[in-house]
Amino acid sequence: MPLLLALLFVLSGAAGLIYESIWSRYLGLFVGHSAYAQVLVLVIFLGGMSGGAWLVSRWGRRIADPLIGYAALEAMVGGLGLVFHDAYGAITGWAYASLFPALGEGPALQVAKWGLGGLLILPQSVLLGATFPLMSAGVLRLVSPARAGRQLATLYAANSLGAAAGVLLAGFLLLPMAGLPGTVLVAAMANLACALTVYLAIRYRPTPRAVVETVVETDVETHAERPAARPDDASASRARILLLIAFGTAVASFIYEIAWVRMLSLVLGSATHSFELMLSAFILGLAIGAWWIRTRVDRLSDPMATLTRIQVVMSALAALTVVAYLGTFPLMERLLDALARTESGYRAFTVVRYGICLALMLPATICAGMTLPLITRILAGPHGHEQAIGQVYAINTLGSIGGAVLASLVLIPLLGLRLVLVLGAAVDLACGGLLLRAATGTPPARRRRLTGELLVAGALLLVLAVGTRFDIALLTSGVFRTGRINRDPAIRTVFYRDGRTSSVAVRELGVAPRGRRMLTTNGKPDASLALGWLDTTGRGNGTEVLSGDEATQTLLSLVTLAHRPEARRAAVIGQGSGMSSHLLLASPRLDSLVTIEIEPAMLAASRAFYPANRRAFDDPRSRFIVDDARSVFAGSTRTFDLILSEPSNPWVSGVSGLFTEEFYARVRQSLAPGGVFGQWMHLSEM
Repeated sequence: MPLLLALLFVLSGAAGLIYESIWSRYLGLFVGHSAYAQVLVLVIFLGGMSGGAWLVSRWGRRIADPLIGYAALEAMVGGLGLVFHDAYGAITGWAYASLFPALGEGPALQVAKWGLGGLLILPQSVLLGATFPLMSAGVLRLVSPARAGRQLATLYAANSLGAAAGVLLAGFLLLPMAGLPGTVLVAAMANLACALTVYLAIRYRPTPRAVVETVVETDVETHAERPAARPDDASASRARILLLIAFGTAVASFIYEIAWVRMLSLVLGSATHSFELMLSAFILGLAIGAWWIRTRVDRLSDPMATLTRIQVVMSALAALTVVAYLGTFPLMERLLDALARTESGYRAFTVVRYGICLALMLPATICAGMTLPLITRILAGPHGHEQAIGQVYAINTLGSIGGAVLASLVLIPLLGLRLVLVLGAAVDLACGGLLLRAATGTPPARRRRLTGELLVAGALLLVLAVGTRFDIALLTSGVFRTGRINRDPAIRTVFYRDGRTSSVAVRELGVAPRGRRMLTTNGKPDASLALGWLDTTGRGNGTEVLSGDEATQTLLSLVTLAHRPEARRAAVIGQGSGMSSHLLLASPRLDSLVTIEIEPAMLAASRAFYPANRRAFDDPRSRFIVDDARSVFAGSTRTFDLILSEPSNPWVSGVSGLFTEEFYARVRQSLAPGGVFGQWMHLSEM
């Protein structure tokens, strides 16, 4: 029966990641795709998962049969999945029609928006978080305590393997076939199938063993309340340290994940398929690590020392990806040179991209996959204590939230991708040092070896932090589009910054007036201008010719304005070079213009096109809103006479939401009577 339950857990894991993938799209249509929106969706999902696991750790012992509880939760998740799409439509429709107009603009609107977003996905997230500890507890009661570690690692590997497959299944198969509603229904049916199968299997299982109360339970949960039941302060201290390690290594792992995703976006492109490949590769590494440790975890003579070594090795392997990463650019160049631009060529391209993700991520993520089963096994003790499962899972998930928030919103804009990755490795190395200090039973000779490994890894991190640099020309080459890395030394980098949602650069080739300055987002050009347009001496003649992007950037705003020359209130979606906002502000009739830009680094980069865009920055009628346009128009009661939308290409992850029926419906409500909406369509890459 444990084998059957593990196979079902593969299906359950696939359903869980399908939900996460689809929920992010649903809520993206509702609250936008800004850096804050992405992180908040993840926080709601992971926070719910953590809460569910914590509830089981607190009150799971009151459940007489964990497997019946697991089946009930899977059925509840599936039932909620069946009605999710209709509930989403009803709740968001009511919010747009009644709630948002009544609240007006301000903090109350944002609270309401995110409160409704949380209401949509939090209940299922809590239930999903409770399934892992309940399934694990049920399986542990069917096997010998001596095999508890093996079973825990097997379940973790199975769940992670299903999750890795679920990401690919949703993105490459289910969404094209069934859309968002159909994909949610598939996940719901998977939950219901798991619930029914487990319920039927319970009738034929062997008699489960009774729950055994252990010292670990007393130390971890209640030693502060019942000091008389605390026979060993050392074991309580070790339990606290292990829970701290579960938190810290999760922080580091999510820093790795977000840094790798951002780094690989510069190699593989920012398309949705690229993100799905990266996420699947990361989770697959966790599954492999858990599978590898499963046959060893119950036989380790010194598990604390083993966990220490895993943390140190993981730290070094993650940091070394800083060096390995630079080799992926020429690899992509050779790949695109060998592949035809056909349907079959794209399939081969996808497979090789997945291979690149695996090559970069697997070494460190395999180590990460070993940590959770090993920490849980140490805390569970010789009797396979169940409470430790929920505790470790809950605090590990909380660490994932911390890593996601820190990396996305704080560390990457502050330090850049390279140093953020090294910092994540330093967190894992610190966890290794803390473990070594707590491993009091480790023989002196082994402690000396581990100390030496810690010092070597620390020296490696220092060298990588101080002695390595990313080649900006390589990072901004856009090799995934052109198949070429432009190594022309005459190209100068005017601006580069790793922002909250993307890496933005401005590069320059040649001299005025015929030279050009180009703005790129994750390596993809989004604007360019002849240097003659930037000449402040009056001698340049570049402004006399509308060639290249100048024609688009100039005529987009002028053609739209020609349809509404009396416009007084205008909005522009996407800053880019800032030319469109600048030219619209040339109209003396315009009273105000709002430029909506999702990435703060883009606003800083566009200053490299001054003075050709000077009105966007200098005109008192101009102001900027840093947010996703979907969020702005969904939550605003203002109307505009003219709205111009010129974001990046629809194939870019997140941007596609600006080309949906839902978004156009919101924009229509934001147009004043007789208002005009101008949409730039990228025919060259449609």
